[in-house]
Amino acid sequence: METPDQGQHGSAAQDGRPLDGVRVADLSRVLAGPYASMLLADMGADVVKVEHPERGDDTRSWGPPWAKGESAYFLSVNRGKRSLAVDVKSPEGRDAVRELCAGSDVVIQNFRPGVVERLGVDYEAIAARNPAVVYCSITGFGTGHEPAGRPGFDAIVQAESGLMRATGPPEGPASRVGVAMTDILTGLNATVSVVGALMRARATGRGEHVTASLVNSALSSLASLSQQALVTGEEPARYGNAHPSIVPYQTFRTADDDIVIAAGNDSLYRKLCDAVDRPDLATDPRFASNPDRIEYREELVGEITATLRTRTAAEWLAVLTAAGVPVGRVRGVLDAVHAANASGDDATMTVEHPTAGTLDLLRPGFQLGSAGGADDALPPPLLGQHSARVLGELGLPRDRIADLTERGVVFQNGTE
Repeated sequence: METPDQGQHGSAAQDGRPLDGVRVADLSRVLAGPYASMLLADMGADVVKVEHPERGDDTRSWGPPWAKGESAYFLSVNRGKRSLAVDVKSPEGRDAVRELCAGSDVVIQNFRPGVVERLGVDYEAIAARNPAVVYCSITGFGTGHEPAGRPGFDAIVQAESGLMRATGPPEGPASRVGVAMTDILTGLNATVSVVGALMRARATGRGEHVTASLVNSALSSLASLSQQALVTGEEPARYGNAHPSIVPYQTFRTADDDIVIAAGNDSLYRKLCDAVDRPDLATDPRFASNPDRIEYREELVGEITATLRTRTAAEWLAVLTAAGVPVGRVRGVLDAVHAANASGDDATMTVEHPTAGTLDLLRPGFQLGSAGGADDALPPPLLGQHSARVLGELGLPRDRIADLTERGVVFQNGTE
C-alpha cells in the first residue's frame, strides 16, 4: 500500500530498508507484541500503536525505574512508533481503529479471545476489506489450547514449558530466566512469521492469519534439550551453569571473579590445558575425549578450578583469549552494555525524547546493510503524541478530531 510521507510516520525518508512503505497497526500491549512491532519499525515499517486514551499501554505504569516520568519498561520496546490514543469502546473510536486496520499491511493484536470479534477488527473482518492484510495474533497458550483463554504470563509459561525446570543449580530449586524470555522469543517468532507472510502477500496479493504463542515459542526454544528428552524418554538433568553434553563448558571461579570457559571440542580442550600450564590434564586418559570428560566431569572440573583460583579473572581472560580458548567474564547488565560499546559492538543508540531528554536505547540484535535503520527511529512516543495526525491520515476532518478529543474519545498530547 501507499503510505503518506515517511517524515510524518516516524520513519526517516531513507531508501532501501526492507519494510519501507509498510504500515503496521499495532493493537498489542506489554511485551511480545510491542517487541515484534518495534523490530518491524527498525526495518522501516510505519507502526501506529493504538493505546487507551487515559492509561495507555500497561507498561507505561510499570515502574520504577523512570526516566523523567517515563517507564523504563515502556521505553525498552516502543521506539520508532507513533501513538494513537483512542477509546475503542466508543463507536467512533472503534470506527477509527477499523479504518486503520483495513488500511494497514500488517495488524498485530494480543487481546483476550473474543475481544477483536466484538470490536470488529478480527482477521475475517479486516481481510474482507483488505485481502492482502497480514494479521498476527499473539497468545499465551495458542488459539487451540484448552482451557480456552488461559492467561499467558511469562513466569507461568516458563514453568509450564519446562524452561524453568531446566534452569538453576543441580541441587537447588527450578529458576526463572532473569528476563521475560518467552515474550521476547514470541516477539521474534511473530516478526519472522509476519515478514514471511508479507513476502507472500507482495507476490500474490493474498495475506494470511499468522499466530505466535508464548508456550510454543518456549517449547521450540528448548531445541537440543527437548530432543534429548524425546530420544531418551526421560527428563533431562539440570546442570546449572554447566553443559550436559560438553566438558569443560561452564563457569569457573578465579582468584577474584567468575569466568566462563567453553572448550567445545578436543582441540580447544588441549589448548586450554596448554594455556593454564596443565599438560597433564591433556594426556590423562580419563579426559582424552569429550565422552571421557563427561564421565569424569567432577574430577576434571575440580582440577581446572584449583588452577584457575591462582590468578585473577583479568589475567586468565588475557591468557586464554591469546591461546584461542573461548572465554568470557560473567558481567552485570550495565557492565555488559558498556563493555560491548567499548569493544566496538555499538550495542546502544541515542534518541532525543520529548520529556526524558537524551535517552540511550539498546539496538536490535541485527544490523541492516541497507540505508537507514534503528538509528533513524523516533523515540518511544508519548501517549497520544500522534493521535491527530494519524486520524487526519485516516480522513477525519480537523473539527471532527477536535470534537472527539473534547469528548475524551481521543487523547492528543500537546507536543506534536
